[in-house]
Amino acid sequence: MNIESLRLLVDVGHRLSFAAVAKDRGVDPSSVSRAVGLLEDDLGIRLFQRTTRRMSLTEGGAVFLRQLSAILDQLDEAREEARAVSAAPSGTLRMTASIAFGERVVMPLVPAFRAAYPGVRLELVLSDANVDLVAEGIDLAVRLGPEVSGDVVSAKFLDTRYRVCAAPQYLARAAKLQRPEGLENHRCVLFTLPGFRSAWRFRDRRGTITEVPVAGDLAVSSALSLRSAVIAGAGPGLLADWLIDDDLAAGRLVQLFPGYEVTATTFDTAAWFVYPSRAYLPRKVRVMIDFLRAEVKNAGR
Repeated sequence: MNIESLRLLVDVGHRLSFAAVAKDRGVDPSSVSRAVGLLEDDLGIRLFQRTTRRMSLTEGGAVFLRQLSAILDQLDEAREEARAVSAAPSGTLRMTASIAFGERVVMPLVPAFRAAYPGVRLELVLSDANVDLVAEGIDLAVRLGPEVSGDVVSAKFLDTRYRVCAAPQYLARAAKLQRPEGLENHRCVLFTLPGFRSAWRFRDRRGTITEVPVAGDLAVSSALSLRSAVIAGAGPGLLADWLIDDDLAAGRLVQLFPGYEVTATTFDTAAWFVYPSRAYLPRKVRVMIDFLRAEVKNAGR
């Protein structure tokens, strides 16, 4: 009964699928099934109930996997602490973020991270779905929103602010926009997330909140495509600062109401570091968090 076999067992316990674990590891499903069968023989208990349709943990299997996961975490922690004395971070770091945040914020920093930590192999899973961290073997996620819930650990990465922007060529031909209420006379480019396509909320310096109905004949489900449409002159759009601050600086976009805070949902929202709840934070995850914090701070975000 070796350590790698036990790690494989934990993976099967999380995924409840020989095929999924085999795909993750690049091996044949029969080899995973065989390894689990040998471990069950060694232990003298059945860990999984198998049918042609599904797999589930037995009561004994659930108890064993819970204890085994804790033991493997302790082993990893001991190894990481020993390595930290003299060795550089190493191993595979699986990280996930939304497609837009990954492309605009994370990816430009990847070359510098790889140069600083050549022993860390990166796997970036960019998806607008909330990936199951445990089931997909994710070490670190960046999630966007006012808060993070669930059985995970979270820490604020950076505050998010939204801006109403338009392209200079659009403003040159469109009706003048001096106050947020004027948006009712414009065809806006809308985001298809709930709450983003019907009204935007503005808060002035005195704290007064005004809700302005918005409408338009173009709605998109991708933040990157929304940005592209607004830059192309399709109309005003509501965009996150991390997505378009470079465009504002370069003159590709103009912020329409700099005297207001604006949102479609809540004014207090952020990007969060999220990782599975566990007894320790692997060093490869810690160095990525520290690296991103430092680089974003240096960039003035």
